[in-house]
Amino acid sequence: MTRRDDGDQPVIDWLLDGDPAIRWQVMRDLLDVPAGEVIAERAKVEHEGWGARLLAAEDPDGLWAGGACFPASYRGGEPGQPWTATMHTLQTLQILGLEPGSESAQRAVALVAEHGRWEHDGQRYFDGEVEPCINGRTVDTGAHFGVDVAPIVERLLGERLDDGGWNCDAENGSVRTSFDTTINVLDGLLEFERATGATNRVRAARRSGEEYLLERRLFRRKSTGEIVEPRYLEFGFPHYWRYDILRALDYFRRAGAEPDPRMEEAIDVLRSKRQPDGRWLLDAIHPGRVHFDIEPDVGAPSRWNTLRALRVLDWWDEAR
Repeated sequence: MTRRDDGDQPVIDWLLDGDPAIRWQVMRDLLDVPAGEVIAERAKVEHEGWGARLLAAEDPDGLWAGGACFPASYRGGEPGQPWTATMHTLQTLQILGLEPGSESAQRAVALVAEHGRWEHDGQRYFDGEVEPCINGRTVDTGAHFGVDVAPIVERLLGERLDDGGWNCDAENGSVRTSFDTTINVLDGLLEFERATGATNRVRAARRSGEEYLLERRLFRRKSTGEIVEPRYLEFGFPHYWRYDILRALDYFRRAGAEPDPRMEEAIDVLRSKRQPDGRWLLDAIHPGRVHFDIEPDVGAPSRWNTLRALRVLDWWDEAR
């Protein structure tokens, strides 16, 4: 655990003054707090704050907003993409830290398995559908909440592209990997490994996707060195399906990866965004309908970005 100086304390106090979903992760990732206290704090996510509010928005049949990827009422024409449906809500509850064994989680997952159907062709929710970005996120939440998602993993392993990763447009003929799709699949495969144990095939696929990102220094084109998308340097939360370098770095941290020199430029970008008061701002809000706002306005100090940035830098600095 990184030894923190007194200058960090105001930031830590500010983080601890936030939602239980923030507090338990600060206690686990940034402070040397006994495990029992972390567990007790995490248990509050089910009953207090953002977690309780998302659970309260659940429909009687266990879905959110009546749909899998899109709300039942969605007809298009809205700014961005609605984020109120089941997939996005389950992912957010996972990130907040809803305990997989909690009564609310087990009830929700059982009902989603029974009633959830994908808009693509009516597939059962935990059978997945055709897009690897959706299937990666389904593996992530399914494995986390104790669902057998091995058949979706098998599909993803067979859909890896020749350049190392995945792309949701592969069914339309794309043969080039997408950063956004690949990070969703990597998150899913990592969670699947944690839930079921690593296998050579899954590990190899994950290493392949990681290498794709590393060869591009997490945000640059391999061919020209140009920035692929300026938004990859903008940190938003919740991230949903979208990629940015903070999400990628936090993935490598969670995966227990050794810091790689090819991450250094992304780390420099992360450090450069730290404000004089020690916090990070919210760079972006991904447009679309939400149950409620979790983060403040763009440009305001962000607890989620600050928490994630600090634990990434701890991981990076401790290992070097």
